[in-house]
Amino acid sequence: MAVAEVYGGPGYRALVSTNPPFGFGVPDSGGGGFDMSALGAALQQLGQMMQNPSSGPVNWQLVRDIARQVLASAGDPSVADAQSRAVVDSVRLADLWLDEATTLPAVGQVPKAWSRSEWLEATLPMWQRYVEPIAIQMQQVLTDAGPSDQDVSSDDLSAALPEQLRGLFPGGVPDEMLAMLRPMMGMVQQLGAAAFSMQLGQSLAALAQEVVSAGDIGIPLLPDATCVLLPNNIEQFGAGIGVAADDVRLYLALRESAHQRLFAHTAWLRPRLMGAIEEYAGGIRVDTSRLGDAMSGVDLSNPEALQQLMASGLLQPADTDEQRAALVRLETLLALVEGWVDDVVDTAIAERMPSALALRETMRRRRAAGGPAEKMFATLVGMELRPRSLREAANLFAAVRSLKSIADRDGLWGHPDLLPDGEDLTDPLGFVERSNQPDVG
Repeated sequence: MAVAEVYGGPGYRALVSTNPPFGFGVPDSGGGGFDMSALGAALQQLGQMMQNPSSGPVNWQLVRDIARQVLASAGDPSVADAQSRAVVDSVRLADLWLDEATTLPAVGQVPKAWSRSEWLEATLPMWQRYVEPIAIQMQQVLTDAGPSDQDVSSDDLSAALPEQLRGLFPGGVPDEMLAMLRPMMGMVQQLGAAAFSMQLGQSLAALAQEVVSAGDIGIPLLPDATCVLLPNNIEQFGAGIGVAADDVRLYLALRESAHQRLFAHTAWLRPRLMGAIEEYAGGIRVDTSRLGDAMSGVDLSNPEALQQLMASGLLQPADTDEQRAALVRLETLLALVEGWVDDVVDTAIAERMPSALALRETMRRRRAAGGPAEKMFATLVGMELRPRSLREAANLFAAVRSLKSIADRDGLWGHPDLLPDGEDLTDPLGFVERSNQPDVG
């Protein structure tokens, strides 16, 4: 039995059980004996955590508090008025260029410039919709893996305790101690939610420090289509690539506006993406023995080691046929979104922006190394969001535009059945030829 004291910031410390029955692996006092004061502190901390239990598989208040604390520690400068005006001007110019490159009209919302914390607060409701299906499955797995407090006898519970604790009671563990421990057997679900929430808060904070726009990760994160740029992250993105700051901001504004146009005018796209994530969640299988093995070597006296363990993907699910199939569908759809955006932006900036090549290569290297969304999801639940066929998708949309028209390229989004599948991406010219053939029947 392994128990970890996970630190999620001031006021948030929780014992995470990973291998029921529930035992206590607290540190020694230094003389090799069992430290009863540590046990008392552990029980008190657990009680404090349970005073504010989560009503669902994710404690979203805990997620928000941890993420905001991390952002405050890392530094989150407010957006200056001059930065906001520059964002609005860049998006307006981007829209003028995009009007010639796509038939999808610009969104009507005023462009916004956000700090990292503003991005976090604005996107949390959509993250809840994406993450809850996954968290529900994770919670169910953890609950099924551990016995309830009614399933374990006093003898079994006593035998599950560490030797140093049992050694304190030569005549057997008192009933009072066992009565105190027994209710914890039913806390696996709540503890799993706390661990998941802590890790999610850390991951969203890391994501907030990298994203350059609302559409950066390829899935819609706002309830309405709105062009949003994060000026401070854009400065970080453009550092060291030898491109003027105005060009960097304009290029990312072009991408952001293209993303928002696509999601605003393709009604089925948002639910289709969410459906792919839900399908993936339905196939989650957690290797509970791996959880126990991972926790067995943790230094419980080192909070940093515990945080690193939580950030390492402790709750990654096992690979299954269901997940692979859902992931293929999700990756293909993401590749189509990003490939369309690439072609639209490339068309808009043709002969207009000499620095476009350097910016395009910077973006592609960023994707190849693993984008922020991929890192977050892979760490959290083992789901990678890398659009592996991005270049193929961009080539296919470019072929449709070149051999047919911009309207024909954009018209593929009129219905999901019109879009190419994974096999079509490997044969763009064949797809164009097949799409020219009249339906039979």
